[in-house]
Amino acid sequence: MAETDNRLKGFFITGSDTAVGKTWISCQIIKQLKIKSTSLKVRKPVESGCNISSDNLLIPADGEALFKANDNKESLQQVTPLRFKASTSPDRAARIENQSITLDQLQHAVSSNIQPEDTLLVEGAGGFYSPIAEDALNADLAKLLGLEVFIVIEDRLGAINQSLLTIKAVESEGLTIKAVILNRTNESQADDLDNITALRKRIELPVYSCSYNGELERLNL
Repeated sequence: MAETDNRLKGFFITGSDTAVGKTWISCQIIKQLKIKSTSLKVRKPVESGCNISSDNLLIPADGEALFKANDNKESLQQVTPLRFKASTSPDRAARIENQSITLDQLQHAVSSNIQPEDTLLVEGAGGFYSPIAEDALNADLAKLLGLEVFIVIEDRLGAINQSLLTIKAVESEGLTIKAVILNRTNESQADDLDNITALRKRIELPVYSCSYNGELERLNL
């Protein structure tokens, strides 16, 4: 396995599970990072479940959202170079198309065209321990890149358990957690849960919240 790339600086966005709103939160973080950084680059190195365009191209919806959030800098191909049709984990989606993804490929996809002055935001695929390549989990990619980690948790009943488990997992890989973000993914989630207060009582990490399709609280970047 390749060694950690110490040249990179920035953030890795992961979650407690799939469909917790990582892309929405990534776009919110990009919006805040643009205020501070004049050289921000974004990556969603692999995406499965891509739609097919009228000219038969695979369109990565998440990658496209990051691309647009960063004002269409670089190209969509640079942001998300590895794309697959099947709505399953990237490694399995690749196998369905008689292809394979390796950790080395993902590292190259992330670091390509990155300069020393760049701030980098990388969004993973699925949860922290979800497969992302034939030979790697999201955890392996995060560890290889060595970026600070934002953990996105769906703000619902069970969020405290999911938060504590994911925090423990990220810390066990020797990674630095920048913050935990509780994200409301639908309008029907109860307002009386108050997960943010409960979580802040149990951990010393910064905890932020984002309402359904709303603005993320101002981060300490």
